[in-house]
Amino acid sequence: MTYSIVAKDPKTGWVGLIVASRFFAAGAAVPHVSADYAIASQAWLNPIWGTQGRKLLETGASAQSVLDQMVERDAGRASRQAHMIDKQGNVAAYTGKDCIDWAGHELGDGYSVAGNMLAGPEVVAETARAYRENLDMPFAERLIFAMEAGEKAGGDKRGRQSAGLVIHRGEDYAWLDLRADDHADPLAELRRLLAVAGERYLLIADYLPTNDQFSGVPTRDDLDQKIIDADAERERLGIASKSHASEPLA
Repeated sequence: MTYSIVAKDPKTGWVGLIVASRFFAAGAAVPHVSADYAIASQAWLNPIWGTQGRKLLETGASAQSVLDQMVERDAGRASRQAHMIDKQGNVAAYTGKDCIDWAGHELGDGYSVAGNMLAGPEVVAETARAYRENLDMPFAERLIFAMEAGEKAGGDKRGRQSAGLVIHRGEDYAWLDLRADDHADPLAELRRLLAVAGERYLLIADYLPTNDQFSGVPTRDDLDQKIIDADAERERLGIASKSHASEPLA
């Protein structure tokens, strides 16, 4: 009922997970992402694969060893699907034999694509191709673009309802965490939300505290000017805001 990507960007080392499904709030249920590793648990999902698996990956365990442990312990393994990436960028995936057709996965260099209840194998193949052939795209844009390619190849055979995108850039908290929980075109909604995030949120994110810089940037003196400059550049290019926010009260 779902397809997803887990990946580590080769240029930045950022870790991301994107998922789409004809199921409510897949972006809440499937992703388990931390500073530099990630797990997607899907099909007849077991969230414990994500919560306990993430603790094991934190210790430096390999993705394959963690996945093997989850499969061995779970009596419902035949209906599970999961894939993950570890701190070293190694990927592993499992598709149970009872996952609803079409179900399968593809592993690549620093990324994995997996899905179940899909229109056919071309969904995973096209998603993976679009990801690996567009490494020059910004990471978040590339993840959405790849999922859109999978959707054009048929996507979830039942239709569309939700999507989620999570990216960590070396911190325990997410740099970006976007969700469309109940939407007729959830990937398009993620793309809109990413554009809105770029108007303010992602500028502010560069000033937030980190593990290496506990206070972050404690003043916003030059941030205000960056926001003004970004607004002016969008106006110059004729790009209207995609935000649904209300106007300030008089």
